[in-house]
Amino acid sequence: MSEPIPVTRAVGHGTAKLMPDVDRERAWLLTVDGAPQSYVDLDEPTHLEFEYARRLGHVLDVVAPPGAPLDAVHLGGGGMTLPRYVAATRPGSRQHVVEADGGLAALVAEHLPLPVGAGVTVHTADARGWLEAAPDDSADVVVADVFGGSRVPAHLTTVAYVGEVARVLRPGGVYLANLADAAPFAFLRSQLATVGARFVESALIAEPAVLRGRRFGNAVLAVSDRPLDIPALTRAVAADPFPARVEHGRSLRDFVGDAVPLHEGTAVPSPLPPSGAFAIG
Repeated sequence: MSEPIPVTRAVGHGTAKLMPDVDRERAWLLTVDGAPQSYVDLDEPTHLEFEYARRLGHVLDVVAPPGAPLDAVHLGGGGMTLPRYVAATRPGSRQHVVEADGGLAALVAEHLPLPVGAGVTVHTADARGWLEAAPDDSADVVVADVFGGSRVPAHLTTVAYVGEVARVLRPGGVYLANLADAAPFAFLRSQLATVGARFVESALIAEPAVLRGRRFGNAVLAVSDRPLDIPALTRAVAADPFPARVEHGRSLRDFVGDAVPLHEGTAVPSPLPPSGAFAIG
């Protein structure tokens, strides 16, 4: 069998590269302009290589009984890592993936095709525009992992945007977001205040070094209008190869402090990562 060959292609938001993993036979790393976007193992879709993806996976594992299918919306597609994970762990799930970069979606469809019968529909559209047209009460989970370049776009950070998420979610549904920030966490705190304007339950999952302000990094936000299974989530992230902390309740309120929700006139994108924060050689 011939060795897999890296693929490079110009896409809507830069230059995408698919690079084979020499340690896993049918696994690929997707980068855009040198920044890692997704890791996909075609033979083992439950393998989540990136730490933030595993944390999103831990939440997806506890939002419903094991194996129960979900109606899920993924804002931001990349290599479709999490839709593959949900399809494998929760057969029968119906999933919509919204990816703004049509060139990237085409590259992934060509080289990393989804399994037949995965129940995943891919839409080339702006995340907020698609969400605004989605039916009420149509999803159990909405997952946001949208980065324009390396920043979360401002129009996906506002109370109005969160209101659309809440409208699309069924009662008891869960919203997940992959965010990135560093001390003093002005963006992350504002996002917690923003979702707090529409949801009653919030949890934040991040590596302790990030929460202590030692480095720029990812944090996963999970919110709902019902209690989340914090004990199960805490056990899962603590047992991860790269353990994380779950902040909720009083400690999370203290973290948010005097931050205020963002509206259309005050919204800003997430901060620009420091040089080399996510780049690979």
